[in-house]
Amino acid sequence: MEAETIKTEAIKTFKITLAEPKLLKESIVIASDLLQEVNLKVKPDSIELVAMDPANVAMVVLRLFNSVFTEYNVEHEMTLGLNLSNLKQILKRAGASDILTLEFEENMLKLRLLGNTDRTFKMPIIDLEEKEQKIPELKFPIKITTNSAILSEAIEDVSIVSEAATFTTDNNVFVISGTGEISDANIEIPADENTRITATNNKISSKYSVEYLKKMVTGSKMSEIVTLQFSKDYPLRIDYKEQDKYELSFILAPRVEND
Repeated sequence: MEAETIKTEAIKTFKITLAEPKLLKESIVIASDLLQEVNLKVKPDSIELVAMDPANVAMVVLRLFNSVFTEYNVEHEMTLGLNLSNLKQILKRAGASDILTLEFEENMLKLRLLGNTDRTFKMPIIDLEEKEQKIPELKFPIKITTNSAILSEAIEDVSIVSEAATFTTDNNVFVISGTGEISDANIEIPADENTRITATNNKISSKYSVEYLKKMVTGSKMSEIVTLQFSKDYPLRIDYKEQDKYELSFILAPRVEND
């Protein structure tokens, strides 16, 4: 009777391998700048993370599809409560030529780095409240696709003078600006071969936190292309993605000024 019980129970485990760990490493490093402890879902078709930052100002959505892994053996969906800072520190030890394998073993996440040496790390699974984080369905009148380096430089420029960046579209030009106590910054990004602007309204403007934007634009490490969508006093959505490989998205609440 006891043997039959063991056979009929679904033993949840997984084993996944990356020949190039950079994609997982960079995405976790970026997410860890905004998130602390999260529920990471390991699904039969992807690894997924959807979480709000502790201040409930920003949402991070990360998906790595099974096509990027050289081995992907996941039969049952699992939810792993993890400290992202601890996971980041381990993944930072992965060299460019290392083969990274992740397994679930005795309520621990086991990470193996195989290269010139064979290194194994184990980190505990944390018992976190598993509340469903739904990605909001947002409709935007503006969509801008540009080079991610252009966006990163513009946010860096604004950060010199202001804690807030104003995003404006006007006559097929995307403007990122900031105003400080003694200085202003204004960066105009015209529609050209690098930048595509689709807008249903001629002029729309909205303001967002530079502190959060600086953390989000590090997504440029993953993709040369970024897509932005926003509206007046409305959340901003930033997407870095490659079809059938990964999606890294951020949703940021607008900056509200107190009069």
